[in-house]
Amino acid sequence: MNRSGEWIACVGPFLFPWGDASSRRVFGLVGSLAAAGQQVVVASGDSQPRVPTPVPGFDGPGTVSHVGLGEAPAADAGLLRVSVRAFVTWGRRTVRWLEEQPTKPSHVLLHGGQAQYAHQIIRWCSRHRVPLVADVVDWHDGRYVRGGRFGPLNASMKLALRYHYPRCDGIIAISALLTEYYEARARAVVRVPSTVDVANLPLLAPKGRRGAALVIAYAGNPGRNNKDLLSHVVLAAQRAHCAQAPVELRILGPSPDEVRALIGGALPDNVRALGRLAQHEVPIAVQQADFTVLLRRPERASNAGFSTKFCESLANGVPVIANLTGDMAEYLHHGVEGLVCPDYSVESVTQTLRVAARLSDRDRAQLRVAARERALKSLDYRVHAVTLGEFFDRLHA
Repeated sequence: MNRSGEWIACVGPFLFPWGDASSRRVFGLVGSLAAAGQQVVVASGDSQPRVPTPVPGFDGPGTVSHVGLGEAPAADAGLLRVSVRAFVTWGRRTVRWLEEQPTKPSHVLLHGGQAQYAHQIIRWCSRHRVPLVADVVDWHDGRYVRGGRFGPLNASMKLALRYHYPRCDGIIAISALLTEYYEARARAVVRVPSTVDVANLPLLAPKGRRGAALVIAYAGNPGRNNKDLLSHVVLAAQRAHCAQAPVELRILGPSPDEVRALIGGALPDNVRALGRLAQHEVPIAVQQADFTVLLRRPERASNAGFSTKFCESLANGVPVIANLTGDMAEYLHHGVEGLVCPDYSVESVTQTLRVAARLSDRDRAQLRVAARERALKSLDYRVHAVTLGEFFDRLHA
């Protein structure tokens, strides 16, 4: 419950309200806080707007405003400039902005920024006795970080995870694995999965089958490490496809050239790489699919996170084909919200696609209804409003 005149600062070098996975994570968290009655100002890494500007679309009774502090390096910034920002100056602009506020925030919510940024914010909050809450969403695998396991970027990430975040007054953990880790090290921990505005997400795609083929979709960025095993998905779609049960894979995000480089060859005839879409085009493109596909290696990095792609697919009423990692088993049940692959191998995915292709129209319709219902019940930001609001209140008491 918001006390008169109080507000929460949500800070970090992420883009907001859109731009990347961090944008969507923060959108869900501040939406929960607004639904709990809090007044939230998001101070992001964007260069605009220069003054706090209301962000529409959030249910009250609280509000969300946004100001850009320019902490995120420009897209065309060179390696030296990015390195200086990340290891030397990150967080200074945010601290300066916090100092300039006529009324100090009741809490600071920190998302991202690694060791240097966290160090700056912790010092400011400690000096002003403002409770600091860190949102922890990853446990990075150094093999896939720029510079490798022994590089400075991975060292900064690990320093934040192991040293700085446990010093905060509270932790929001995105998964059970991270919750367990920080409960043994931090003062207060609450688990909140990836969330979106499910209730206000319209279902725009026409109902009923749109052709004979089973249409599966992948939407996102597989990254340099192919974390979503998109090459496995492409090969499985090619193998499962046949005249009696055609399969079409639509890839949203990577360009055709990027997909070809990832799989090391030409795209199969039943695979379409649609490239990057405008933000408002993504939901309708996802909803036109019968399933989305998400594969992850069962490693610590996968088990520590919670896929935004998974959350958004269910929110769009599209069942998911996936192997289970992290907390997915709480939300994805075989034959209910989607289909579960026994593992992440090409053979396993191929067999699951063949099962999906044989489903009746009625079965597919039931899966879509169950996917949407699961998202409304568990992954809408309003569901976590009371829990998150009470957590912040306890830190303020």
